[in-house]
Amino acid sequence: MSNVKCQMAKAFAKSEARSLPLALSPSLFYFRNKLTQKICFFRKKCLHLQRENPWIMPKYNITEKKERDAAYRMLLRPELTDALYEKILHKLLVEKKYRDPDYSAQKLAKELGTNSRYVSAVVNLRFQKNYSELVNEYRISEALYMLIDHRYAECSIGEIAHLVGFSNRQSFYAAFYRIKGITPREYRVQQQEKLGKK
Repeated sequence: MSNVKCQMAKAFAKSEARSLPLALSPSLFYFRNKLTQKICFFRKKCLHLQRENPWIMPKYNITEKKERDAAYRMLLRPELTDALYEKILHKLLVEKKYRDPDYSAQKLAKELGTNSRYVSAVVNLRFQKNYSELVNEYRISEALYMLIDHRYAECSIGEIAHLVGFSNRQSFYAAFYRIKGITPREYRVQQQEKLGKK
């Protein structure tokens, strides 16, 4: 009986005690109710701790990148991949299309005469990141330059975010923090201090 309870406990933990039928033996039904109560108690306790201590919560809601293996990535011919790669680089680096806040993978694909799945596949294969990460990386690299350039010293961080292609200040801060580990304001102050010492 203890082996069955152990197996049931593992199943409860995985499904958070929701997916098992109610028609169980009385002892297992009791065990299920107690486990459900404990899960609810710990969730409430975690939420309470996060409300009391905001430092527990991350500065920005940054999630881990999930690895997915799409079959269509392997169906691309190498010559098509190379051609699309060159065209994507030209659009992003030469024409600086990333400065447009509404420039999506669909718009890029339409300009290149292909579909967005192929664009996403090439970006994933060649850059090892998704389209949004790639575009944000180019935006942040330009913002790094603008934040320390004396010509943009009078520009606010929100204005720089708009100039490099972010639609709002919050998404700029989140992307900047994800890439650099500090906020744009902290970066600007650090760089000004370094230049002041020289």
